Amino acid sequence: MAQEDLFRKLIAHSKEYGFIFPSSEIYDGLGAVYDYGPYGVELKNKIRKYWWDAMVTMHENIVGLDAAIFMHPDVWKASGHVTAFNDPLIDNRDSKKRYRADSLIEEYLEKLSAKIDKEVEKGRKRFGEAFDEKMFRETNPRVLAQREKFDEIHLRYVQAAEKEDLKELRQIILDCEIADPVSGSRNWTEVRKFNLMFETRLGSVSEDASSIYLRPETAQGIFVNFLNVQKSARMKIPFGIAQSGKAFRNEIVARQFIFRMREFEQMEMQFFVRPGDEMHWYNIWKERRMKWHRNIVNHPERFRFHEHDKLAHYANAAFDIEYEFPIGFKEVEGIHSRTDFDLTRHQEYSGKKLQYFDTESRESYVPYVVETSIGLDRTFLLILSDAYAEEKAPSAEGEMEDRTVLKIHPVLAPVKLAVLPLVRKDGLPEIARKIMDRVRFDFNCQYDEKDSIGRRYRRQDAIGTPFCVTVDHQTTVDQTVTLRDRDTMQQDRIPIERIRELLAEKISFRTLLERI
Repeated sequence: MAQEDLFRKLIAHSKEYGFIFPSSEIYDGLGAVYDYGPYGVELKNKIRKYWWDAMVTMHENIVGLDAAIFMHPDVWKASGHVTAFNDPLIDNRDSKKRYRADSLIEEYLEKLSAKIDKEVEKGRKRFGEAFDEKMFRETNPRVLAQREKFDEIHLRYVQAAEKEDLKELRQIILDCEIADPVSGSRNWTEVRKFNLMFETRLGSVSEDASSIYLRPETAQGIFVNFLNVQKSARMKIPFGIAQSGKAFRNEIVARQFIFRMREFEQMEMQFFVRPGDEMHWYNIWKERRMKWHRNIVNHPERFRFHEHDKLAHYANAAFDIEYEFPIGFKEVEGIHSRTDFDLTRHQEYSGKKLQYFDTESRESYVPYVVETSIGLDRTFLLILSDAYAEEKAPSAEGEMEDRTVLKIHPVLAPVKLAVLPLVRKDGLPEIARKIMDRVRFDFNCQYDEKDSIGRRYRRQDAIGTPFCVTVDHQTTVDQTVTLRDRDTMQQDRIPIERIRELLAEKISFRTLLERI
């Protein structure tokens, strides 16, 4: 199946089974804004809990914060967002579509890199066990030609990005003959900058109202509360402050489902360290965060680190954790060494000291910061992309049929257990209801008695329910039920009183957290 077709199927599946709906759909929707349905909100909450437990609950030196969305407008002047929070945009005159110029160039470079890898794989098949990849990359004419082209374009791109040279960005697009993905046209406009912050008014009377912004990130709420948290929680460096919350960006180029939205949720942790220790902690958090991601997926090999070509104005080191979605490798989390930029700027703009007094060294200093910043919505999409599968499975009659299944980790699954009476008579529904009453306090369960047992299994597969309990006539004799595993489809006979015990370990967050 083509990756584009897979992505379209994933979007359709998300809507059909109550994970994600287009916002205000009865009014034809609102671009790049989505609502989370019954199963979507359950999955989202569990991802958030997994992150919070791994970042805050499991660390004595990390505490939480829930800062307001509205902040004093000077916060965004100090942070640099008013002047520097811009995207380079370019329009295609024929298709009337708008794109980020840097994204077009990065996708072109990704294609060149893929061509190199393809040549390497050809060589591997040709030479077999005698294949020397390092020598092949250094000597093969096709690889060298593509590598030279990649390096040339990459260097031009990095230099143009660092200088914010919009004319050069457009020239790279023209020189590389990059076409509009929709129309194939190469009729491009000039590149322009666009600030991504939403501006609104604060005040009851329009004449007296002042301009403020919807926060484009959650990090600044942590920085301005640095001393409040440090003193009230009696924290000693190194320590972290974590926050999960909404952020807003006026994305002009908003596409690819929930990957890039105008209203989204971030989960960020700012870790405050002694100046000079930042790279030590940067490397620690980089590895910890990759382990966190790989812990919850079926395909850990789809993750990779990507070093930033251009550093943000506040950073001295930056890596992204990327996942190979059906739309290609995309960022899901950033790990940044932010230096002392943010605290120093807020100190300058506010006139208030934001320094830490180190009782061991008897000195005051502005701490350096290591940031981990993850998109909750992107992680949600990652989980769905990783879990979605179409495969053949035996029907109740023993014939092979198609099934669509979400192989979500049982700990994160929206529904943990489905309780299914085989038929709606002979006292089976009553027994099933008693089982529901027994386990509903421990985990999210669902009762279903409509349609054949095979169709009910397929419905539960489609929403990612890891376990199904079937109550049949044997249950009335020996108080046992059939426990079905979603992934293996194996069915085991177990006593009713053991249901909670057998599922408890498989769906406990502890099973995930102990592996990080």
